[in-house]
Amino acid sequence: MSTDGRRHFEQTRIVLRPVGSGLPLGFFAFAIGMLLLGCQAIGWIPVGEQHDVGLQLVAFVFPLELIATIFAFLARDTLGATTLGLFTTSWLALGLDYLMSPPGSTSVTVGIYLFGFATVALLLALLSTMGKPFFSALLALASARMVLSGAYEVGAGKTLLHVSGGFAIALTALALYGGAALALEDARQGEVLPLFRRGQAAASFEGYDAQQERLEAEPGVRPQL
Repeated sequence: MSTDGRRHFEQTRIVLRPVGSGLPLGFFAFAIGMLLLGCQAIGWIPVGEQHDVGLQLVAFVFPLELIATIFAFLARDTLGATTLGLFTTSWLALGLDYLMSPPGSTSVTVGIYLFGFATVALLLALLSTMGKPFFSALLALASARMVLSGAYEVGAGKTLLHVSGGFAIALTALALYGGAALALEDARQGEVLPLFRRGQAAASFEGYDAQQERLEAEPGVRPQL
């Protein structure tokens, strides 16, 4: 408080620590996980090797997705981190289920879980349309795959499982493209392969000044979440 009784406020400085993007890692790990699920559903991986698939999901895909999730949160990408986090524990849950269940068995519990997860993924797909339509397409396709797999788990025919495997292979290709596009984007500091960003997502590449107006309202800066 000054001697004349007037309150003076000092300028607040916000210091951000730059972090690397975890999205390319997350996309590539997702692609490998989907490749395993797709090959298993189609029958290219024998049923007797279900435990091997589970081990790869738990030991390889899960930890890489977890790292990507942590760095997405550190980079203040709330929607991306939320999506990665949900898929991270999904890989762990499915991997453990494959490890602990008899090869070729089904589970109503897993089916209901897949239906619930598909609903959440579809909501995230709708939210992503505001800035990242490529992510929306990926999540919508993932939702369809989970619904088909869930239907098989609760007793539908095995044809649906094979169709879900085709969706998983398509997701593998889409995730590989997304991972390559994001890695090139990070290396070149600009879009190389189109991801069709729009709105604030597109403005994020227009420089720091274009983002200052909304900086004080971002998580980690505003006083309450």
